[in-house]
Amino acid sequence: MNIPNHNGSSCASLRPPHLGILPGACIIIFAKAPEVGKVKTRLIPALGAQGAAKLHEQLLRHTLVTATEAQLCPVQLWYASSLLSQPHPFFISCQNDFPVSLHEQCGNDLGERMHHALTAALEKYAYAIVIGADCPALTTAYLQQALEALQQGSNVVLGPAEDGGYVLIGTRQSHPDLFSGVTWGTASVLDETRARLRALEWQWQELAELWDVDRPEDLSRLERVLTNN
Repeated sequence: MNIPNHNGSSCASLRPPHLGILPGACIIIFAKAPEVGKVKTRLIPALGAQGAAKLHEQLLRHTLVTATEAQLCPVQLWYASSLLSQPHPFFISCQNDFPVSLHEQCGNDLGERMHHALTAALEKYAYAIVIGADCPALTTAYLQQALEALQQGSNVVLGPAEDGGYVLIGTRQSHPDLFSGVTWGTASVLDETRARLRALEWQWQELAELWDVDRPEDLSRLERVLTNN
């Protein structure tokens, strides 16, 4: 299963990093290293361990195209890897091919890692969004809508996922209570996040619900999307 590179080539590597049309914003992409047997594990029965890792790579490159091609704002790739003191070679190739900066995730769970990344980004930018690399339905227009919601004053913006989580979260400020104690990877993530936002008394905006690629049944939908494109 091959996901097309919408810029038609690797010419994104020739384009220097750009502040973009929303220079006060930042897009953060979270990604795991494509280590065979450690990524997209629920897809291994359908694709095999090698196939699941390959799809993971393709989805990340697809996400990088989406995040960088419109030059909305600076893009940061935050990676998680079992390699010590250096990023996985795949992330180096991504940095060579796309105008992104590399950063290592830090924290004991997903919540701590997102809080750390957002806190770091918000030291430099007025607002930032975090996305993963497994939502092929995510578009540049969707990213721009999220960023503009924050620009216009929302404390937080959420992109709900069909499975009860979210495909995007953005904020003008980061607070550990927004991410701590969430049962990550379950169908209650979005509801738990809403409850935390209410407790913080933060205003938030929700975008259209999207789907991501996590289960074997998602593969047929992905195939249809690729065929239509």
